[in-house]
Amino acid sequence: MSLRKVNISILIVAVVIFLLVLHHNFLGLSDFLKRELSDSNSLGLQPIDFIPVVPQRLADEGTDKEISVVIAASDERLGGAIAAMNSIYRHTRSNVVFHIVTLNDTVDHLRLWLSNTALKNLRYRILDFDPRVLEGKVQLDPQKADTLKPLTFARFYLPSLVPHAEKAIYVDDDIIVQDDILELYNTPLKPGHAAAFSDDCDSTTNKVAVRGAGNQYNYIGFLDYKKETIRKLAMKANTCSFNPGVFVANLTEWKLQNITKQLEKWMALNVAEEIYSRTLAGSITTPPLLIVFYKQHSSIDPMWNVRHLGSSAGKRYSPQFVKAAKLLHWNGHFKPWGRTASYAEVWEKWKLLEPSRTLANLYYRAVLAFWSTR
Repeated sequence: MSLRKVNISILIVAVVIFLLVLHHNFLGLSDFLKRELSDSNSLGLQPIDFIPVVPQRLADEGTDKEISVVIAASDERLGGAIAAMNSIYRHTRSNVVFHIVTLNDTVDHLRLWLSNTALKNLRYRILDFDPRVLEGKVQLDPQKADTLKPLTFARFYLPSLVPHAEKAIYVDDDIIVQDDILELYNTPLKPGHAAAFSDDCDSTTNKVAVRGAGNQYNYIGFLDYKKETIRKLAMKANTCSFNPGVFVANLTEWKLQNITKQLEKWMALNVAEEIYSRTLAGSITTPPLLIVFYKQHSSIDPMWNVRHLGSSAGKRYSPQFVKAAKLLHWNGHFKPWGRTASYAEVWEKWKLLEPSRTLANLYYRAVLAFWSTR
């Protein structure tokens, strides 16, 4: 058989595969639309899809207790959320269920990515977040990107996202897990505490990475102490802040203390009085959390939130330290999917190519091979 005939055969096979996958996806979408649930709760958090079957290996081992992990997945950062879930899934034998919060126009894209990659057996639930829940609570500011991204605030509504769970983990989409998430889930919370965070000032990350950061990791870096509303709270300005990108929540305590309503109260007050610092040191979600959880939160092992990997393109940590970290967090402007962040190659190990891109690459190579013989 000549080289040209071989290339023609490859091209035909690629086209056939492309059409079969396309057909499969259309059928999957049809089934999905038929199964879509019409009921939604008062927050507009609508369950879209759920895979409820416990893997046989977990049933055999008697480890079928659900570990709820909440993650937001915006369309422009979907690859990040997929990599984060992949790293968690591959490092545990526990019964992890992902509660993926997204917007309606991202659901089909997300479901396609999950069902046509190595995550096809992942247990997950997709929730459509209604941005209208934030009306009157967020002052839109083009200079602050977070104010234009409603999913940033999904973490405030954990009891609505996982209504039947007693405990849950929240993680940002710019993380990679390198150990069993069960260890983080088992973080002990003190009586009366609704959440456990990683403190900034005394964390392993801070000692290694951000010496001389000044007010950036104290309350004064997030709240405007010139405002009477803040001064009346009698919170010390030099109190260490914490990072809300990874935390464990006691949802029973969260509901008892009505944490969500408290957070919404401070969000609305900021719209009216601008109580957040004008030189906000981090995410816009941090100030209300700092107020509500002032001296009322437990701590997670700092190795479960080794952060600041996205603070600059340079490498702040040694390879040995990064390897020992249980969770890597690229908070900051430099994201690993942009390939300019430090240790982006670690993130690359866990990324999963979008199915359409994988197929397009196969088709492209086949076409190139075909035309190279002409």
